Amino acid sequence: MLLLIGAFLLLMLIGTPVAVAMAVASLSYLLVYGVAPDIIAAQRMIAGVESFPLIAVPFFILAGNLMNIAGVTGRIYHFALSLVGWMKGGLAQVNIIGSVVFSGMSGTALADAAGIGTIEIKAMKDHGYPVEAAVGVTAASATLGPIFPPSLPFVIYGMMANASIGALFMAGILPGIVMTVLLMLTVYIFARRNGWGSDTPFELRRLMGASLEVAIVLCFPAAIYLLIMAGLSVNVAVLIGLVLLVALDWYFDFHAVMALMTPVLLIGGMTMGWFTPTEAAVAAVIWSLFLGLVRYRTMTFRALAKASFDTIETTASVLFIVTAASIFAWLLTVSQAAQLFSDFMFSLTDNWWTFLILVNILLLIIGAFLDTIAAISILVPILMPVAARYGIDPVHLGLIITLNLMIGLLTPPVGMVLFVLSRISKLSVERTTMAILPWMIPLFVALLLITFIPALTLWLPTQLGLIR
Repeated sequence: MLLLIGAFLLLMLIGTPVAVAMAVASLSYLLVYGVAPDIIAAQRMIAGVESFPLIAVPFFILAGNLMNIAGVTGRIYHFALSLVGWMKGGLAQVNIIGSVVFSGMSGTALADAAGIGTIEIKAMKDHGYPVEAAVGVTAASATLGPIFPPSLPFVIYGMMANASIGALFMAGILPGIVMTVLLMLTVYIFARRNGWGSDTPFELRRLMGASLEVAIVLCFPAAIYLLIMAGLSVNVAVLIGLVLLVALDWYFDFHAVMALMTPVLLIGGMTMGWFTPTEAAVAAVIWSLFLGLVRYRTMTFRALAKASFDTIETTASVLFIVTAASIFAWLLTVSQAAQLFSDFMFSLTDNWWTFLILVNILLLIIGAFLDTIAAISILVPILMPVAARYGIDPVHLGLIITLNLMIGLLTPPVGMVLFVLSRISKLSVERTTMAILPWMIPLFVALLLITFIPALTLWLPTQLGLIR
């Protein structure tokens, strides 16, 4: 175990890519100790990506890329501006609401930061906000992407932990709302302290227009239910509802009704059994193509080709990490690392609160050095057996792991969101890091609430019958 982990850490320290470091460390362990034939390494690596849930990975990545090139991000921004732009710290509040909406389509923090974050940072700078404030609130709000459904990290975690991906998606809704409220409260405090005012005048007409869009989306499921009660089949009722919705949107040219419908359609489709959580990724792509090619007509075939190639590149890097991590995690299991860790934790404490505190500290440290997918792939096989002994639900553990690793995306030395925002804002990595630090406070408060109030995570999936 010391050779395996030691070789991995040494390779990481000298700048080797994480996937290569895991693969080389694993092969070195196999060659030195001969715990299995060489062919086993190839078989385990292939088995790591030969999984139905992983089909969702390229489709969620593609859906986020398509939404970015279809002009949906601009519409989301204008919708959020109408809804909360009149508040204190208006554009900072817009930043958060825009991220909430976009998180229902992309499923990744990186897509959120690179997509709608680009628009939001420019707008805040143009309205006189310090660039550090723009970067900080954008970084913090980007963490909402993988918490609200759909979520790419939840897909990877569900595969590794053998947990229900649908339950994980539902479990993220209440924590996501709590995070949104905490971030908006933080913006209000900063606005009062720094004298930030509103960025658009309060206009009842604009606010009512944005509220109407939200009401239309929220009323859609109720309208479908009434059509079904009137004797129509589910499929016919939904088809009629969608046709009416598209007609209304086309006539009134709403800012974001169709974008707001994305999470409603995905969650509704999974709840009604039309598709699995994995297949929901395909539904997200189809909806993105409809918006870009048919409804808004902003997507060119050249842009579509670029989005496809970007998706291929990103997917290849993600699956390479999963492939290398699968053999690495298997060897950790074979070397009894999970059992040793479990025994060590029980020698320290038999209290689940203390265990979760230690897990949070461990994850925050690892999240600063490891890619999210790699961290999930390596840590889940080790933490799951220990968490089971403490009676911690796998879905609850999934939320804790994901939020910790999202915070890791904002911290050096390998925080990808940190580097993306540094490039967008043209700030040095050091200044970007300092700009993000104050916005860590609401994220840590949310992490404590999610960690020590399991009902916050488990209530909704329990009510829906997804977990017992």
